[in-house]
Amino acid sequence: MSKNPIHIIGGGLAGSEAAWQVAQAGVPVVLHEMRPVRGTDAHKTDGLAELVCSNSFRSDDAENNAVGLLHAEMRLAGSLIMSAGDANQVPAGGALAVDRDGFSEAVTKKLEAHPLIAIQREEVPGLPPADWDQAIIATGPLTAPGLAQSIAEATGADALAFFDAIAPIIHFDTIDMDICWFQSRYDKVGPGGTGKDYINCPMDKEQYLAFVQALIDGQKTEFKQWEGTPYFDGCLPIEIMAERGVETLRYGPMKPMGLTNAHNPTVKAYAVVQLRQDNALGTLYNMVGFQTKLKHAEQVRIFRTIPGLENADFARLGGLHRNTYINSPTLLDASLQLKSRPGLRFAGQITGCEGYVESAAIGLLAGRFAAAERLGYAPSLPPLTTAFGALLNHITGGHIVSDDEPGKRSFQPMNVNFGLFPPMEAPKTEGKRLRGKDKTVAKRHAITSRALGDCRQWLGLPAQAAQAAE
Repeated sequence: MSKNPIHIIGGGLAGSEAAWQVAQAGVPVVLHEMRPVRGTDAHKTDGLAELVCSNSFRSDDAENNAVGLLHAEMRLAGSLIMSAGDANQVPAGGALAVDRDGFSEAVTKKLEAHPLIAIQREEVPGLPPADWDQAIIATGPLTAPGLAQSIAEATGADALAFFDAIAPIIHFDTIDMDICWFQSRYDKVGPGGTGKDYINCPMDKEQYLAFVQALIDGQKTEFKQWEGTPYFDGCLPIEIMAERGVETLRYGPMKPMGLTNAHNPTVKAYAVVQLRQDNALGTLYNMVGFQTKLKHAEQVRIFRTIPGLENADFARLGGLHRNTYINSPTLLDASLQLKSRPGLRFAGQITGCEGYVESAAIGLLAGRFAAAERLGYAPSLPPLTTAFGALLNHITGGHIVSDDEPGKRSFQPMNVNFGLFPPMEAPKTEGKRLRGKDKTVAKRHAITSRALGDCRQWLGLPAQAAQAAE
């Protein structure tokens, strides 16, 4: 079998983790990082795995939080990013936050010291050459223009995005269906539809006018200077539409035409907020047309004034920002390999995941998959019940493509969250019926317990060794 090196482009969190996993499997690696030969608008150093924004890896609670569960699974898989994070932890309550300089230095030193890893400081201006038969592109949101152009040419003009235009996504089981109802506008069935494909949240005139004013008055985030202002009519932020006139939203994403309130058929809603199923599991729904630059706390406050969403739990909040990523569900196979070019994989944020930990986790998987193929094995995919598998499935196949908006990109980056996992019922307690928050907590404990057990089995860890790894 060939022991030619696997080439990895990009020395961020995903590329660094991928390189580590490949080398730990006994396969040589060439890690290509363009800094300091070519800098970016956001990076300040030439260190590998530099954290350009927050220094937090978010919650480290593996029992109650999906990202904490991902931390635990990565530790079980021998993650370099997690070991460096743990070694450089700073006080942050229940979160894992790190000394950013110490963290980057630790990752850089580990990679430089590994006998199977060669680090080349150079820009790779285009797609890997044909003689790089196994390669991983892990260049993230700040992909160099030349490489980005090559990816666009190889994948199609509409397959590479440079900005997120993200609407909030809500956990289905937190929507009040005593107020909301299922219906497509004019009961349109459409391809794969039933005529009841949207959840509808009705507003009367007073509620609508107050909502529009709240959007206008709400605190917004600003674009960083290097991002520019990518507004175009196809993805205007909801608050920008509100500023164009009080009736704009009623004739746009909140139009009430063609909808009849199933709970009160004789009363016509003045405006309607629609939610569309976002994943194949049916556990997540997105707010149609609600991409926004409102600050996160403002989104929660304002959007919970929508009838039926008073107790909404958001799987992710909206945003509009620079983020180079590909349309992974159509381009990549289940092992993150480009369907049109076997041996070329993508990893990290460019695949359509959000967050430091998620990016590193996808790098970890891409590295393991590439190493397996180099060693002559078929890649072993993580179970869908694990955090690894849930995140991978969202990227490569769990997302629903909108049939009623042909040509429009509907795939959006996302953090790991419990809505991506196959659902579980809360375990029954003898003599006690769980409700509300207690039921939600019990469900999450069941999901995390199942995930860790399945992850140990996937990794081939005996129970005692797995406990020690945690």
